[in-house]
Amino acid sequence: MMSSRLSKLIISGSILLTSMTALSHDAASDAGNQAIEYRHSVYHVIGWNVSPMHAMVDGKKAYDAAAFTKHANRVAALAPMLLEGFPPGSYIKGKTEAKENVWTQRAEFEALLKKFETRSTNLATVSQSGDLTKIKPAYTELVQVCKDCHEKFKEKDRD
Repeated sequence: MMSSRLSKLIISGSILLTSMTALSHDAASDAGNQAIEYRHSVYHVIGWNVSPMHAMVDGKKAYDAAAFTKHANRVAALAPMLLEGFPPGSYIKGKTEAKENVWTQRAEFEALLKKFETRSTNLATVSQSGDLTKIKPAYTELVQVCKDCHEKFKEKDRD
């Protein structure tokens, strides 16, 4: 028969191992949730800045060269921050609008984010001219990358 002391050690070890496994799972889940919150925040700030540019390009709001440039510069500054919001293990079904293929088709996803960075930098540069006829094509190129990425890597909007 097993001694009482050995039995207690085995039970204690099992409890400790179970607790450690639960803690590591919780830590991974917390890291995934933090990444989701981070990327949602960056996307919200990008959207906040794209919206007035869109209104100006569409003529729904008076064109203001200084405001447009400010918003374009902000988007260009935020674009490089996006990729770090998609670390391994941060896909949590039902908590993210990102499709799982962000992680299974990583090279294509990263290429689109890089294209977004390049085009946002281009828009910020072109916007400094103040010439809306030059700005519109650069803006259109930027939002096309958004559309391409959303089509491939984002769940349809949930309402």
